[in-house]
Amino acid sequence: MNAASFLAPDDWLKNSEGPRYVRLRQRLEDGIEAGVLPPNSSLPPEREIAEITGLSRVTVRKAIQELVKQGAIVQRQGSGSFVRDATPRLEQSLSHLTSFSEDMRLRGMETSARWLERGVFLPSPEEVAVLGLAADGEVSRICRLREAGGRPMAVERASLPLDILPNPLAVRDSLYGLLAESGLRPVRAIQKISAVNLEAEDAALLGVAEGAAGLRIQRISYLDNGRVAEFTKSNYRGDAYDFVAELRLTP
Repeated sequence: MNAASFLAPDDWLKNSEGPRYVRLRQRLEDGIEAGVLPPNSSLPPEREIAEITGLSRVTVRKAIQELVKQGAIVQRQGSGSFVRDATPRLEQSLSHLTSFSEDMRLRGMETSARWLERGVFLPSPEEVAVLGLAADGEVSRICRLREAGGRPMAVERASLPLDILPNPLAVRDSLYGLLAESGLRPVRAIQKISAVNLEAEDAALLGVAEGAAGLRIQRISYLDNGRVAEFTKSNYRGDAYDFVAELRLTP
């Protein structure tokens, strides 16, 4: 059965109760669950769904937006609406200090990165305060879209003192791997995790709708002598990542 015949307004629309956009949303949900609308498949355009069902385009749009908010549908500008890939969520332990690349390799997943920015810049007031920099000094920054298993997972923005990372262009895969070569790999970190609604720029990079749920991770990493080595702000897809902490009873 194709999407058009599945959406034909038979008993599911004529003989059911409730708002019409809710009935259409439920029909689309049933199609996703039954595999009529498989992961990564595109929905018919709103105009076509309206013609098939006899519903108004306003009603169709409202039903689709409900599914976008639920995370079942993703909208891509200029391409249309697609059924989200139901790839299992990934879990990352909060008990060990690892890089994104190391964590994904432990899971047998290939990683890649798309560089968004890297270079040496004048520091922001926040970078001056966190990294202990001189206000008239410089800071190394790297910003990249992190991918695992072929899908975008996080937008990572890291700042480091220039003497710890003198050449941001030298970072290829793992930042921590490069720092380890010079004996400057962080040994501990403090992370703050917050729930956010992703803004337009990061949502587009991560392939989700603007305002979709995300996780913001702020990490301050330290060398073994206590010096701050790294200040990172990352936005993770909320539908793909879980952070897990092991808790023990204090004697």
